[in-house]
Amino acid sequence: MRRRRKRLVMALAGTVATVALIALVISLAGSTVKREDLTLGEVSRGTIEASVNSSGTVVPAFEEIITSPISSRIVEVYCKAGDEVDAATPLLRLDLQSAETEMRKLSDEMRMKQVELDRQDASGSTSVSNIEMQIKVKEMEVDRLKAELSNERYLDSLGSGTGDRVREVELAYHTGRLALDQLRQQLEGERRTVNADRRMKELEISIFGNNIREMQRTLDDARIRAPRSATLTYINDQVGQKVAEGERLAIISDLSHFRIKAQAPDSYADRIRVGASAVIKSGKTKLNGAVMSVEPQSQNGMVAFDVRIDSTDMARLRSGLKADVYVMHDIMEDVVRIPNGTYYQGPGEYELFVLSADGENLSRHTMRLGDSNFEYVEVISGLQPGQQVVISDMSDYKNRNKIKIK
Repeated sequence: MRRRRKRLVMALAGTVATVALIALVISLAGSTVKREDLTLGEVSRGTIEASVNSSGTVVPAFEEIITSPISSRIVEVYCKAGDEVDAATPLLRLDLQSAETEMRKLSDEMRMKQVELDRQDASGSTSVSNIEMQIKVKEMEVDRLKAELSNERYLDSLGSGTGDRVREVELAYHTGRLALDQLRQQLEGERRTVNADRRMKELEISIFGNNIREMQRTLDDARIRAPRSATLTYINDQVGQKVAEGERLAIISDLSHFRIKAQAPDSYADRIRVGASAVIKSGKTKLNGAVMSVEPQSQNGMVAFDVRIDSTDMARLRSGLKADVYVMHDIMEDVVRIPNGTYYQGPGEYELFVLSADGENLSRHTMRLGDSNFEYVEVISGLQPGQQVVISDMSDYKNRNKIKIK
Protein backbone atom coordinates (compact mmCIF):
# COMPACT_ATOMS: atom_id res chain seq x y z
CA MET A 1 0.00 0.00 0.00
CA ARG A 2 2.92 2.36 0.83
CA ARG A 3 4.51 1.60 -2.53
CA ARG A 4 1.18 2.12 -4.24
CA ARG A 5 0.63 5.48 -2.52
CA LYS A 6 4.19 6.54 -3.37
CA ARG A 7 3.64 5.75 -7.06
CA LEU A 8 0.30 7.63 -7.00
CA VAL A 9 1.85 10.72 -5.39
CA MET A 10 4.73 10.73 -7.86
CA ALA A 11 2.32 10.41 -10.83
CA LEU A 12 0.13 13.21 -9.46
CA ALA A 13 3.15 15.45 -8.91
CA GLY A 14 4.33 14.82 -12.46
CA THR A 15 0.91 15.67 -13.86
CA VAL A 16 0.73 18.90 -11.85
CA ALA A 17 4.24 19.86 -12.98
CA THR A 18 3.36 19.19 -16.62
CA VAL A 19 0.16 21.26 -16.42
CA ALA A 20 2.06 24.09 -14.71
CA LEU A 21 4.75 23.99 -17.40
CA ILE A 22 2.15 24.09 -20.19
CA ALA A 23 0.34 26.99 -18.50
CA LEU A 24 3.65 28.86 -18.12
CA VAL A 25 4.46 28.34 -21.81
CA ILE A 26 0.97 29.52 -22.86
CA SER A 27 1.25 32.50 -20.53
CA LEU A 28 4.65 33.47 -21.89
CA ALA A 29 3.47 32.96 -25.47
CA GLY A 30 0.30 34.99 -24.90
CA SER A 31 2.20 37.87 -23.35
CA THR A 32 4.38 38.51 -26.39
CA VAL A 33 3.62 39.69 -29.90
CA LYS A 34 5.71 40.22 -32.99
CA ARG A 35 6.17 43.80 -34.11
CA GLU A 36 5.32 42.95 -37.73
CA ASP A 37 1.91 41.58 -36.63
CA LEU A 38 0.86 44.97 -35.30
CA THR A 39 -0.73 47.91 -37.08
CA LEU A 40 0.07 51.10 -35.21
CA GLY A 41 -1.58 54.47 -35.57
CA GLU A 42 -0.10 57.70 -34.32
CA VAL A 43 -2.13 60.03 -32.16
CA SER A 44 -2.10 63.45 -33.83
CA ARG A 45 -3.90 66.75 -33.79
CA GLY A 46 -5.77 68.04 -36.84
CA THR A 47 -9.09 68.42 -38.62
CA ILE A 48 -11.81 65.77 -38.90
CA GLU A 49 -14.68 66.07 -41.32
CA ALA A 50 -17.10 64.05 -39.21
CA SER A 51 -19.20 61.48 -40.99
CA VAL A 52 -21.89 58.91 -40.36
CA ASN A 53 -20.61 55.41 -41.04
CA SER A 54 -23.08 53.17 -42.85
CA SER A 55 -23.15 50.13 -45.07
CA GLY A 56 -24.69 49.80 -48.48
CA THR A 57 -25.00 47.80 -51.66
CA VAL A 58 -23.95 48.74 -55.18
CA VAL A 59 -27.00 48.83 -57.48
CA PRO A 60 -27.44 50.04 -61.07
CA ALA A 61 -28.03 53.79 -61.38
CA PHE A 62 -30.90 53.05 -63.73
CA GLU A 63 -33.20 50.05 -63.48
CA GLU A 64 -36.59 49.64 -65.13
CA ILE A 65 -39.11 46.91 -64.43
CA ILE A 66 -41.24 45.86 -67.42
CA THR A 67 -44.66 44.55 -66.43
CA SER A 68 -47.42 42.84 -68.35
CA PRO A 69 -50.07 45.35 -69.56
CA ILE A 70 -52.73 42.63 -69.85
CA SER A 71 -53.58 39.23 -68.44
CA SER A 72 -52.18 36.75 -70.94
CA ARG A 73 -49.61 34.00 -71.33
CA ILE A 74 -46.06 33.93 -72.65
CA VAL A 75 -45.84 32.59 -76.19
CA GLU A 76 -42.21 33.19 -77.17
CA VAL A 77 -39.02 34.43 -75.49
CA TYR A 78 -36.35 36.08 -77.63
CA CYS A 79 -33.62 37.04 -75.10
CA LYS A 80 -31.99 35.70 -71.96
CA ALA A 81 -30.73 37.34 -68.77
CA GLY A 82 -27.37 39.02 -69.28
CA ASP A 83 -27.94 40.02 -72.91
CA GLU A 84 -27.11 43.54 -74.04
CA VAL A 85 -30.20 44.89 -75.78
CA ASP A 86 -30.82 47.99 -77.87
CA ALA A 87 -33.90 50.17 -77.75
CA ALA A 88 -36.99 48.49 -79.27
CA THR A 89 -35.36 45.04 -79.20
CA PRO A 90 -38.11 42.35 -78.87
CA LEU A 91 -37.79 40.57 -75.51
CA LEU A 92 -40.79 38.24 -75.49
CA ARG A 93 -44.25 37.87 -77.01
CA LEU A 94 -47.58 37.50 -75.23
CA ASP A 95 -50.77 35.89 -76.52
CA LEU A 96 -52.77 38.87 -77.88
CA GLN A 97 -55.65 37.06 -79.60
CA SER A 98 -58.32 38.05 -77.07
CA ALA A 99 -57.06 41.65 -76.92
CA GLU A 100 -57.04 41.95 -80.71
CA THR A 101 -60.59 40.54 -80.86
CA GLU A 102 -61.71 43.12 -78.31
CA MET A 103 -60.09 45.88 -80.35
CA ARG A 104 -61.85 44.75 -83.55
CA LYS A 105 -65.13 44.74 -81.64
CA LEU A 106 -64.53 48.32 -80.47
CA SER A 107 -63.67 49.37 -84.03
CA ASP A 108 -66.91 47.86 -85.36
CA GLU A 109 -68.95 49.59 -82.68
CA MET A 110 -67.28 52.89 -83.50
CA ARG A 111 -68.13 52.51 -87.20
CA MET A 112 -71.71 51.72 -86.21
CA LYS A 113 -71.83 54.90 -84.15
CA GLN A 114 -70.53 56.85 -87.15
CA VAL A 115 -73.28 55.39 -89.35
CA GLU A 116 -75.86 56.33 -86.70
CA LEU A 117 -74.48 59.86 -86.68
CA ASP A 118 -74.75 60.13 -90.47
CA ARG A 119 -78.35 58.85 -90.36
CA GLN A 120 -79.18 61.25 -87.54
CA ASP A 121 -77.68 64.15 -89.52
CA ALA A 122 -79.85 63.25 -92.51
CA SER A 123 -82.98 62.96 -90.35
CA GLY A 124 -82.25 66.23 -88.56
CA SER A 125 -81.53 68.02 -91.83
CA THR A 126 -84.85 66.83 -93.27
CA SER A 127 -86.78 67.95 -90.17
CA VAL A 128 -85.13 71.38 -90.22
CA SER A 129 -85.75 71.74 -93.97
CA ASN A 130 -89.44 70.91 -93.53
CA ILE A 131 -89.87 73.55 -90.85
CA GLU A 132 -87.97 76.10 -92.94
CA MET A 133 -90.30 75.35 -95.86
CA GLN A 134 -93.34 75.76 -93.60
CA ILE A 135 -91.95 79.10 -92.47
CA LYS A 136 -91.58 80.29 -96.06
CA VAL A 137 -95.17 79.28 -96.85
CA LYS A 138 -96.43 80.93 -93.69
CA GLU A 139 -94.48 84.11 -94.50
CA MET A 140 -96.13 84.26 -97.92
CA GLU A 141 -99.54 83.71 -96.31
CA VAL A 142 -98.89 86.48 -93.76
CA ASP A 143 -97.79 88.84 -96.54
CA ARG A 144 -101.01 88.06 -98.41
CA LEU A 145 -103.12 88.74 -95.27
CA LYS A 146 -101.23 91.96 -94.69
CA ALA A 147 -102.01 93.14 -98.23
CA GLU A 148 -105.62 92.05 -97.88
CA LEU A 149 -105.93 93.94 -94.57
CA SER A 150 -104.52 97.04 -96.20
CA ASN A 151 -107.06 96.76 -99.05
CA GLU A 152 -109.99 96.24 -96.67
CA ARG A 153 -109.01 99.28 -94.64
CA TYR A 154 -108.76 101.32 -97.84
CA LEU A 155 -112.20 100.14 -98.98
CA ASP A 156 -113.64 100.84 -95.55
CA SER A 157 -112.29 104.37 -95.75
CA LEU A 158 -114.13 104.83 -99.08
CA GLY A 159 -117.35 103.40 -97.66
CA SER A 160 -117.24 100.33 -99.88
CA GLY A 161 -116.13 97.94 -97.11
CA THR A 162 -117.43 96.95 -93.74
CA GLY A 163 -115.93 97.09 -90.30
CA ASP A 164 -116.61 93.40 -89.69
CA ARG A 165 -114.63 92.45 -92.78
CA VAL A 166 -111.71 94.58 -91.65
CA ARG A 167 -111.71 92.97 -88.20
CA GLU A 168 -111.96 89.48 -89.73
CA VAL A 169 -108.94 90.05 -92.00
CA GLU A 170 -107.03 91.74 -89.19
CA LEU A 171 -107.64 88.73 -86.90
CA ALA A 172 -106.49 86.35 -89.65
CA TYR A 173 -103.37 88.49 -90.15
CA HIS A 174 -102.42 88.49 -86.42
CA THR A 175 -103.14 84.76 -86.19
CA GLY A 176 -100.86 84.15 -89.15
CA ARG A 177 -98.07 86.20 -87.55
CA LEU A 178 -98.37 84.22 -84.30
CA ALA A 179 -98.26 80.96 -86.25
CA LEU A 180 -95.17 82.25 -88.09
CA ASP A 181 -93.44 83.11 -84.80
CA GLN A 182 -94.33 79.68 -83.48
CA LEU A 183 -92.76 78.02 -86.52
CA ARG A 184 -89.60 80.12 -86.15
CA GLN A 185 -89.33 79.10 -82.48
CA GLN A 186 -89.93 75.48 -83.47
CA LEU A 187 -87.13 75.78 -86.05
CA GLU A 188 -84.73 77.17 -83.45
CA GLY A 189 -85.63 74.39 -81.00
CA GLU A 190 -85.25 71.75 -83.69
CA ARG A 191 -81.82 73.07 -84.61
CA ARG A 192 -80.73 72.98 -80.94
CA THR A 193 -82.05 69.43 -80.59
CA VAL A 194 -80.28 68.30 -83.75
CA ASN A 195 -77.02 69.93 -82.62
CA ALA A 196 -77.32 68.40 -79.12
CA ASP A 197 -77.96 64.95 -80.57
CA ARG A 198 -75.02 65.37 -82.89
CA ARG A 199 -72.70 66.43 -80.04
CA MET A 200 -73.84 63.44 -77.99
CA LYS A 201 -73.11 61.07 -80.88
CA GLU A 202 -69.77 62.76 -81.49
CA LEU A 203 -68.92 62.32 -77.79
CA GLU A 204 -69.79 58.65 -77.98
CA ILE A 205 -67.61 58.28 -81.06
CA SER A 206 -64.79 60.15 -79.28
CA ILE A 207 -65.05 57.81 -76.30
CA PHE A 208 -64.87 54.80 -78.61
CA GLY A 209 -61.88 56.40 -80.35
CA ASN A 210 -60.10 56.91 -77.02
CA ASN A 211 -60.82 53.33 -76.01
CA ILE A 212 -59.46 52.08 -79.32
CA ARG A 213 -56.30 54.18 -78.98
CA GLU A 214 -55.85 52.96 -75.42
CA MET A 215 -56.35 49.39 -76.57
CA GLN A 216 -53.85 49.96 -79.37
CA ARG A 217 -51.29 51.25 -76.88
CA THR A 218 -51.96 48.19 -74.73
CA LEU A 219 -51.37 45.94 -77.72
CA ASP A 220 -48.18 47.81 -78.58
CA ASP A 221 -46.99 47.47 -74.97
CA ALA A 222 -47.92 43.78 -74.96
CA ARG A 223 -45.36 43.27 -77.72
CA ILE A 224 -42.64 43.45 -75.07
CA ARG A 225 -39.64 45.45 -76.29
CA ALA A 226 -36.67 47.05 -74.57
CA PRO A 227 -37.49 50.72 -73.84
CA ARG A 228 -33.83 51.72 -74.15
CA SER A 229 -30.32 50.33 -74.63
CA ALA A 230 -29.29 48.49 -71.47
CA THR A 231 -28.50 45.07 -70.00
CA LEU A 232 -31.27 42.55 -69.48
CA THR A 233 -30.80 41.45 -65.86
CA TYR A 234 -34.02 39.41 -65.56
CA ILE A 235 -36.63 37.93 -67.88
CA ASN A 236 -39.50 35.53 -67.32
CA ASP A 237 -38.56 32.79 -69.78
CA GLN A 238 -41.28 30.30 -68.84
CA VAL A 239 -43.03 29.79 -72.18
CA GLY A 240 -46.71 29.01 -71.72
CA GLN A 241 -46.90 30.49 -68.23
CA LYS A 242 -49.91 32.70 -67.52
CA VAL A 243 -49.14 36.22 -66.36
CA ALA A 244 -51.51 38.65 -64.68
CA GLU A 245 -51.85 42.32 -65.52
CA GLY A 246 -49.04 44.19 -63.77
CA GLU A 247 -46.89 41.09 -63.23
CA ARG A 248 -43.13 41.53 -63.69
CA LEU A 249 -41.83 40.22 -67.02
CA ALA A 250 -38.32 41.66 -67.32
CA ILE A 251 -35.82 44.05 -65.75
CA ILE A 252 -33.30 46.08 -67.72
CA SER A 253 -30.43 47.90 -66.03
CA ASP A 254 -27.66 50.29 -66.97
CA LEU A 255 -24.59 48.46 -65.65
CA SER A 256 -22.19 51.19 -66.73
CA HIS A 257 -23.35 53.54 -63.97
CA PHE A 258 -24.09 52.69 -60.37
CA ARG A 259 -25.46 54.14 -57.16
CA ILE A 260 -25.43 52.99 -53.55
CA LYS A 261 -28.44 51.91 -51.54
CA ALA A 262 -27.29 52.46 -47.96
CA GLN A 263 -28.67 52.13 -44.45
CA ALA A 264 -27.74 53.76 -41.18
CA PRO A 265 -29.21 53.67 -37.64
CA ASP A 266 -32.16 56.03 -37.39
CA SER A 267 -30.41 57.82 -34.50
CA TYR A 268 -28.26 59.44 -37.22
CA ALA A 269 -31.26 60.41 -39.38
CA ASP A 270 -30.86 64.12 -38.57
CA ARG A 271 -27.27 64.02 -39.89
CA ILE A 272 -28.11 62.47 -43.26
CA ARG A 273 -29.43 65.15 -45.60
CA VAL A 274 -30.01 65.32 -49.33
CA GLY A 275 -26.96 66.87 -50.99
CA ALA A 276 -24.51 65.92 -48.22
CA SER A 277 -21.15 64.78 -49.61
CA ALA A 278 -20.20 61.14 -49.12
CA VAL A 279 -17.23 58.82 -49.56
CA ILE A 280 -17.81 55.29 -50.83
CA LYS A 281 -15.30 52.50 -50.15
CA SER A 282 -15.66 49.06 -51.69
CA GLY A 283 -12.57 46.93 -51.25
CA LYS A 284 -9.66 49.09 -52.43
CA THR A 285 -11.95 51.34 -54.47
CA LYS A 286 -12.64 54.79 -53.03
CA LEU A 287 -15.15 57.09 -54.75
CA ASN A 288 -16.82 60.40 -53.97
CA GLY A 289 -20.55 60.98 -54.11
CA ALA A 290 -23.52 62.74 -52.56
CA VAL A 291 -26.78 61.78 -50.89
CA MET A 292 -29.53 61.97 -53.53
CA SER A 293 -32.59 60.84 -51.52
CA VAL A 294 -33.56 59.80 -48.00
CA GLU A 295 -36.48 57.56 -47.11
CA PRO A 296 -38.95 59.47 -44.89
CA GLN A 297 -39.63 56.48 -42.62
CA SER A 298 -37.27 54.14 -40.79
CA GLN A 299 -37.68 50.37 -40.76
CA ASN A 300 -36.33 48.09 -38.03
CA GLY A 301 -34.39 50.98 -36.54
CA MET A 302 -32.63 51.82 -39.82
CA VAL A 303 -33.07 54.72 -42.22
CA ALA A 304 -32.43 54.04 -45.92
CA PHE A 305 -30.93 56.51 -48.38
CA ASP A 306 -29.45 56.55 -51.89
CA VAL A 307 -26.00 57.88 -52.74
CA ARG A 308 -25.06 59.15 -56.20
CA ILE A 309 -21.54 58.31 -57.37
CA ASP A 310 -19.86 61.35 -58.91
CA SER A 311 -16.88 59.53 -60.38
CA THR A 312 -17.06 58.25 -63.96
CA ASP A 313 -14.50 55.47 -63.27
CA MET A 314 -16.75 52.61 -62.14
CA ALA A 315 -14.90 49.75 -63.81
CA ARG A 316 -14.27 47.97 -60.49
CA LEU A 317 -17.86 48.17 -59.30
CA ARG A 318 -20.34 45.37 -59.78
CA SER A 319 -24.01 45.21 -58.91
CA GLY A 320 -24.48 43.55 -55.51
CA LEU A 321 -21.09 44.48 -54.05
CA LYS A 322 -21.05 45.61 -50.44
CA ALA A 323 -19.69 49.08 -49.74
CA ASP A 324 -18.97 51.29 -46.76
CA VAL A 325 -20.52 54.74 -47.00
CA TYR A 326 -19.36 57.77 -45.01
CA VAL A 327 -21.78 60.70 -45.08
CA MET A 328 -20.13 63.98 -44.08
CA HIS A 329 -22.09 66.17 -41.67
CA ASP A 330 -19.65 68.35 -39.66
CA ILE A 331 -16.10 69.72 -39.64
CA MET A 332 -14.12 69.60 -36.37
CA GLU A 333 -10.86 71.53 -36.30
CA ASP A 334 -7.83 71.13 -34.02
CA VAL A 335 -8.92 67.89 -32.34
CA VAL A 336 -6.90 64.91 -31.11
CA ARG A 337 -7.36 62.03 -33.52
CA ILE A 338 -6.23 58.49 -34.35
CA PRO A 339 -6.50 56.54 -37.60
CA ASN A 340 -9.80 54.75 -38.14
CA GLY A 341 -9.94 50.97 -38.16
CA THR A 342 -12.05 47.90 -37.50
CA TYR A 343 -11.88 48.57 -33.76
CA TYR A 344 -14.23 51.58 -34.06
CA GLN A 345 -17.94 50.85 -33.61
CA GLY A 346 -19.25 54.33 -32.86
CA PRO A 347 -18.79 56.95 -30.13
CA GLY A 348 -18.11 55.55 -26.66
CA GLU A 349 -15.47 54.13 -24.31
CA TYR A 350 -12.75 51.84 -25.67
CA GLU A 351 -9.77 49.88 -24.33
CA LEU A 352 -6.83 49.86 -26.75
CA PHE A 353 -3.17 48.96 -26.43
CA VAL A 354 -0.67 51.82 -26.45
CA LEU A 355 3.03 51.43 -27.31
CA SER A 356 5.42 52.38 -24.53
CA ALA A 357 7.97 55.16 -25.00
CA ASP A 358 10.85 52.65 -25.40
CA GLY A 359 8.84 50.67 -27.97
CA GLU A 360 9.23 47.34 -26.12
CA ASN A 361 5.84 46.92 -24.44
CA LEU A 362 2.15 47.45 -25.00
CA SER A 363 -0.18 48.50 -22.20
CA ARG A 364 -3.98 48.63 -22.14
CA HIS A 365 -5.41 52.16 -21.94
CA THR A 366 -9.01 53.25 -21.47
CA MET A 367 -10.05 56.12 -23.70
CA ARG A 368 -13.19 57.86 -24.91
CA LEU A 369 -13.73 58.27 -28.65
CA GLY A 370 -16.18 60.57 -30.43
CA ASP A 371 -17.17 61.15 -34.04
CA SER A 372 -15.20 59.88 -37.00
CA ASN A 373 -14.78 59.82 -40.75
CA PHE A 374 -13.30 57.16 -42.99
CA GLU A 375 -9.74 58.23 -42.04
CA TYR A 376 -9.72 59.42 -38.41
CA VAL A 377 -11.54 59.02 -35.11
CA GLU A 378 -11.87 61.86 -32.61
CA VAL A 379 -10.18 61.23 -29.23
CA ILE A 380 -12.10 62.93 -26.44
CA SER A 381 -9.89 61.71 -23.58
CA GLY A 382 -7.26 59.08 -22.69
CA LEU A 383 -4.59 59.76 -25.35
CA GLN A 384 -2.06 62.47 -26.12
CA PRO A 385 -0.56 63.49 -29.49
CA GLY A 386 2.59 61.54 -30.32
CA GLN A 387 1.52 58.24 -28.77
CA GLN A 388 1.28 55.06 -30.85
CA VAL A 389 -1.95 53.04 -30.62
CA VAL A 390 -2.58 49.51 -31.91
CA ILE A 391 -5.48 49.70 -34.36
CA SER A 392 -5.31 46.10 -35.61
CA ASP A 393 -7.27 43.19 -34.14
CA MET A 394 -6.10 42.35 -30.59
CA SER A 395 -8.97 40.08 -29.55
CA ASP A 396 -6.48 37.27 -28.72
CA TYR A 397 -5.10 39.47 -25.92
CA LYS A 398 -8.35 40.71 -24.44
CA ASN A 399 -7.42 39.37 -21.00
CA ARG A 400 -3.93 40.94 -20.97
CA ASN A 401 -3.08 44.36 -19.64
CA LYS A 402 0.55 44.31 -20.81
CA ILE A 403 2.20 42.62 -23.75
CA LYS A 404 5.88 42.37 -24.56
CA ILE A 405 6.99 43.04 -28.13
CA LYS A 406 9.42 40.59 -29.71
